[in-house]
Amino acid sequence: MTLIFFWIVLGVIVYTLIGFPALLLARAYFRPRPYHCDDITPAISVLIAAHNEATCIEARIENLLTQDYPRECIEVIVASDGSDDGTNEIVERYTDQGVRLLALPRQGKIAALNQAEQVATGDILVFSDANTSFARNALRALVAPFADPQIGGVAGNQIYQKGATTGAAADGERAYWNFDRLLKWAQSAGGNVTSATGAIYAIRRSLYRPIPPGVTDDFVASAAVIAQGYRLVFAADAVAREPVASAGSKEFRRKVRVITQGLRAVWVMRELLNPVRYGFYAWQLFSHKVLRRLIVVPLLLLAILSPLVWNAGLFYQALTMVQAVVYGCGLLGLIFSYTRLSRVRALAIPFYFCMVNFAALCALFKTMGGGRIEHWQPQRLDPIAPGTPQAH
Repeated sequence: MTLIFFWIVLGVIVYTLIGFPALLLARAYFRPRPYHCDDITPAISVLIAAHNEATCIEARIENLLTQDYPRECIEVIVASDGSDDGTNEIVERYTDQGVRLLALPRQGKIAALNQAEQVATGDILVFSDANTSFARNALRALVAPFADPQIGGVAGNQIYQKGATTGAAADGERAYWNFDRLLKWAQSAGGNVTSATGAIYAIRRSLYRPIPPGVTDDFVASAAVIAQGYRLVFAADAVAREPVASAGSKEFRRKVRVITQGLRAVWVMRELLNPVRYGFYAWQLFSHKVLRRLIVVPLLLLAILSPLVWNAGLFYQALTMVQAVVYGCGLLGLIFSYTRLSRVRALAIPFYFCMVNFAALCALFKTMGGGRIEHWQPQRLDPIAPGTPQAH
């Protein structure tokens, strides 16, 4: 009985980490769903929720105003969520250049975005963060798929800066997003991206649904277009650059917050898990946003079961040793987080893997306990100066 349970648990892990990505790539190759793109310039509204972003909001606005896109077609709305550090005063300097300030009381990012949408006038809503920098052609690339009437939303391409921060968490985060970028391409080529990333995505304003509190806003807003019968695709050329977390402790807290909100978001959007109505996307959503986020549970079970089946043969002994090595390297990555050794990929990737899964475990307990996260204090690195070349 122990062996049967062992193989069930191992099967779930192998499918989630290997089988699911392979399935996406195979679907993109054998069942592609092309769509039409064109060089269009619809009226757009860029929505940015900001709380005490005085260190980076000016660079963010300058970056948007220097886009390769008709200036008269760009409306920038900064929803200032109770900022008291000079953010509002900086934004007000640009009111004569198509930038609008919504000076709101502190109520959270989601409430700020919902109110910003209410005053937006563009046909396309573009969402981004205050510490993001778009490539000069990002807006053109982002709206090009909207030339196809079946496209309801477009996920942009988030890229973390190289060289800005170092350490196990930073290198692990970059490695994760490089892999996630491949998955987004495969998902889009075969149907729909599971969801967009908050740094850069766009949806038709007519498809916007008010976002409920306590969820990941980018998932709920972008997946809502699929719920309404439209496609959500990936634009690799719509590049947004962001600094990566500078320390493992910051990244851990961010992961707990994101996963907690993400699990709640899947529950809020549970209609999309119906395969009768949403077909393959329902299975994709379950695999990507549920199994991947909760893979820590079968990983823990496997760690417990492996020593119990040690005597069953060489395979079981080897697998037990592999786990010991991975988790041991993860522990070393933690110990040497603030040293040069943290840049060694053999330590950085296991550390990031272990850190993310521990964060998922904390998020699971928080979610099961009814915990919600609606407010948080952004912890920013130095902003990216507009026009500064960045490595990809």
